[in-house]
Amino acid sequence: MIKKSTFSNQERFRSFPVTFTFCLLETLVPDQLSKHPHQQRNKMSSEKSSCPPTVVSSTSSKGPDLKNAKEKVLEDIKKAIENKDFLSAASITQKYLENTNNIQLNIAVTGESGVGKSTFVNAFRGIDNRDERAALTGEVETTMKPKAYPHPTYPNVALWDLPGIGTPRFPADQYIKLVEIEKFDFFILVLADRFNENDAKLAKEIKKMGKKLYFVRSKIDNSLQAAGWRQKEYDEEKTLQEIREYCIQGLKGQGVASPQVFLVSSFHLHLYEFRALQDTMERELPSHKRDVLILALPNICKSTIDKKKEVFRSKIWHYSLLSATFAAIPIPGISIVFDVGILVKVLRDYLFGFGLDKGSLEKCSSATNTPLDELRAMLNCICSGKEVTKELVILMLKSATLILISLAAEEGSRWIPLLGIPIAAALSFTTIYMFLESNLNELSVDAENIVTKAFAIK
Repeated sequence: MIKKSTFSNQERFRSFPVTFTFCLLETLVPDQLSKHPHQQRNKMSSEKSSCPPTVVSSTSSKGPDLKNAKEKVLEDIKKAIENKDFLSAASITQKYLENTNNIQLNIAVTGESGVGKSTFVNAFRGIDNRDERAALTGEVETTMKPKAYPHPTYPNVALWDLPGIGTPRFPADQYIKLVEIEKFDFFILVLADRFNENDAKLAKEIKKMGKKLYFVRSKIDNSLQAAGWRQKEYDEEKTLQEIREYCIQGLKGQGVASPQVFLVSSFHLHLYEFRALQDTMERELPSHKRDVLILALPNICKSTIDKKKEVFRSKIWHYSLLSATFAAIPIPGISIVFDVGILVKVLRDYLFGFGLDKGSLEKCSSATNTPLDELRAMLNCICSGKEVTKELVILMLKSATLILISLAAEEGSRWIPLLGIPIAAALSFTTIYMFLESNLNELSVDAENIVTKAFAIK
């Protein structure tokens, strides 16, 4: 009995570092799920108006249980470390991140030929009509079959340019079957200055299948210009209201119940009602796909930048936890090497998401006739407008004194008996979290400055 008790005490003593590690991590990991930005926004919306994903299937229309997924990942990591299988612990965390970053979102854009479907697809993706990746545009039907156009930064998001309903190849009575309507998350039906029974028929079939449908009245800038020429006393807001009401009443007259109509100019997304369309799509998507949509939205206003910032922020703890699992591997130097790799990847994601990469800044400069040097002068974060490399990240770490001290303390703590590894893991988590949050804040400010300059937003 004495021998058994002694063995039990030895086992508890050996497992103490693992227990201590997870006590530290669970203290450091914020409860992102209870403070998720979408939950906060949805709560505020419900009060004012009447109107991180898991490894489960990304095509599911129901939002997965985020809290249980997080707890399952932490439990699996804990078991792996208890078995001293640190590579498995890192692999579990990495797999979780890969699944959350690859959720598919398929958006269908349809309507009659010549209404501006392809131009809208390109504008949504931030692609110029002349770009080699652009959907073909023209006054006649240029879409011969359903074609996916992946987002240039987030290939898991695809906008599908569907052929116009009622064409010889896609007659109205066979359209639903031919385009495989069930595979799309939601639909955008583009209208020009008039609509017909084919639009109404398609809308009713889409709604019958339980899919969300949004009507986009395109070329609104052309309509306003024509109205200005015709009217002696031109009132833009009144004209917009008249166009919207005309569309709504026309669709209702065709039997479409409660149509959601948005007035959009694909050449000026920051004007009119594209932002309202963004907010509506976000609000009505299943929770596990909202972040996917938000990151893919064009940067046309400060509110979009803020939403992207919160999505990026909600993922910081995942990367910090991944860093901590590698810090638990008792090999000197491996943690800092891996941390730099993580930071290169995440900072690149931030730059492309905010439109602060070199290519996006050059495109903004050309589109707004603003000298590139003038745009760069508005940037404060070290990595804004640069190619993120390991050398640049190391330079950024060196410039942050507190971060540098934490990294040194992390490596030094490995030599402390018993508690060395848990302390190293906790320090690694804290260091990565602080670094990413600080740079995320700076980059979001830079992005707001560029958007303000590009669109003259007050």
